[in-house]
Amino acid sequence: MPYPDEGLAVAVDIGGTFTDVALQDRASGKIWRAKTPSIAADPSQAFLNGVGLALKQAGKEAIELDRVLHGTTVATNMILEDKGAKAALITTSGFRHVLAIGRQDIPRKANLYTWVKPERPVPASRVLEVRERVAAGGAVLEPLDEASVREAAAACRRMDVTAVAVCLLHAYANPVHEKRIAAILGEELPGICITISTDVLPVAREYERTLATALNAVVTPGVATYVERLETRLVSLMVDAPLLLMQSNGGVAGASRIRSAAITTALSGPAAGVVGAREAAAASGIADIITVDIGGTSADICLIEKGRIGLTQLGQVGDWPLPLPMVDMVTIGAGGGSIATIKDGALVVGPESAGAVPGPAAYGRGGERATVTDAHVVLGHLPSSLLDGGMALDAEASRRVIRDTVALPLGLSIEAAAAGILAIVDNNMMGALRIVSVERGHNPADFVLVPFGGAGPLHGCALARLLGVKRVMIPAAPGVLCADGLLAADIKSEFSRTLPRAGLIDIPVAKAVFAELDVQADAWLTSERVGTDRRAFNRTALMRYRGQGGEVPTPWVDDASALENAFVAQHKALYGFTLEAPVECVTLRVEAVGKVAQPPRQSLRRGTGAKPVAFQPMYLSNQVVDVPVYARTALGFGDGFTGPAVVTQLDATTLVHPGWQVEVDLSGALIMTDTND
Repeated sequence: MPYPDEGLAVAVDIGGTFTDVALQDRASGKIWRAKTPSIAADPSQAFLNGVGLALKQAGKEAIELDRVLHGTTVATNMILEDKGAKAALITTSGFRHVLAIGRQDIPRKANLYTWVKPERPVPASRVLEVRERVAAGGAVLEPLDEASVREAAAACRRMDVTAVAVCLLHAYANPVHEKRIAAILGEELPGICITISTDVLPVAREYERTLATALNAVVTPGVATYVERLETRLVSLMVDAPLLLMQSNGGVAGASRIRSAAITTALSGPAAGVVGAREAAAASGIADIITVDIGGTSADICLIEKGRIGLTQLGQVGDWPLPLPMVDMVTIGAGGGSIATIKDGALVVGPESAGAVPGPAAYGRGGERATVTDAHVVLGHLPSSLLDGGMALDAEASRRVIRDTVALPLGLSIEAAAAGILAIVDNNMMGALRIVSVERGHNPADFVLVPFGGAGPLHGCALARLLGVKRVMIPAAPGVLCADGLLAADIKSEFSRTLPRAGLIDIPVAKAVFAELDVQADAWLTSERVGTDRRAFNRTALMRYRGQGGEVPTPWVDDASALENAFVAQHKALYGFTLEAPVECVTLRVEAVGKVAQPPRQSLRRGTGAKPVAFQPMYLSNQVVDVPVYARTALGFGDGFTGPAVVTQLDATTLVHPGWQVEVDLSGALIMTDTND
């Protein structure tokens, strides 16, 4: 039975500090939002707490829910904290050290002479070999020796592993041996999580494919347990609605898929935020945006052109490249909790963060190190309390830590030290903003900056000035935009296959492969209860010049010449040059999309003029000035004012710099325009 277009949907995004909830009546489009503290020991409890708050606010009952959406960091945290399952890896005889060897390159910021490879998710002691061999074209060169598989299973029992990854040489070209191994392991190791590469990433490049398969094996047991706990808790509330989880590709999928491919949720939260920013901008008639999601620890930056969210297969989670299709974004360690320190006489901000505990000194939880949030407090950018008065800020604590750890060592005033902290963190983010724009052939001035997250609206004007952007849009609910993005996300998955041999574009061969991928995609959409009238299939070819080591995703067209021209144009835009070399097609991909009907957009009531609710002292141009404070809930459509000013609301605070004109859009967004020369 297809998902209903109307009814009550709830979206929950769990962050390190707060859990954000958005509850939507899909018939009217009305949204109720809530925030509750996250519970690290049991995120599912915070999930239920948040849902309960939103339902109470709306006067609704849990039994009325017909869709539950969730963005989770469970997989990400297990990878970053090395707390996943104890896993083994089974591979082709002779290829035991693929994971250990990896690639020849090192991280850009690492020292060439001192960098040490991080520990692999599966150590060499738990990598097992089986006798078999498949050629690159898919021909079986050596049949599978099933006795060696059973020997490997016995070794897994002795090592007491809870998950097994299977990645055989060239299995993407012919998965018959991997599927047989999975069947044997199911007999020999009942109850153990089994992951095969052809279910995770059936494409060429042994290291990346092996790594993705191993990481999936490591995180799947924990994610599956978490999902089952959530479903049990929902049942206890008499919720019969399906649970859909956000994936790294910006789409949601049912719990059954996530249980077997948990690694697809690795960038779940940031992807939801990008979707939410796109929808918020579209409601204001804006299609070209650069998003900046600034939380307590990191800043996630993405460029959206003509309303299209780009995907990349060059993403990374922690120390690991993860070539699964994911939203194309750049992440840096810059957020409200980023710590300011003195290193070799210079001021450095981030990537180390104070986190949720103890957090910034201003939070009154024992923080003793200066952070970005403390700098905002010292300069008067934040009100005396956050969360509509639910969290008082300790301004004296902020002044003390900045004085002791930054100002005195550098011989600066407290205010100058705070301004220096903000200037450095803004310039750190500026580098990432240039990566997604200038370095990819885009002029930032052609885009609108959309800052969100708990700290994003505090930095919008400063980042726009650095980037040369004249307009900034602050969504109606910037601090819970990831939850809003979940409500707007389509059901989505990708199906890929590397061609038997990379070579010149062969349209008939490609069409045959696409037809097979379409069948897989169609079957998956059926399993996800997507009606046939809501299905879309987007085809992409991963292409390169002969001799190159990486591919460029190019939208597919059934014309070899047009496809090659499109690739050349993409390559020129990305890298600034073209080559006199043959163009090869390497991998084909089908994106299966189940379009979710979007409810009516809510319009803001017409305003009666912006009136300050208070004035607060702010440090500007080496002097203290009283600036107006506006309550976001009191602003209506058409209201406007000029900075300097502060706008407060439950989930975020917006800082308006001098000379910026603010107008409230019909959608509820703040449209800020730089009128400075």
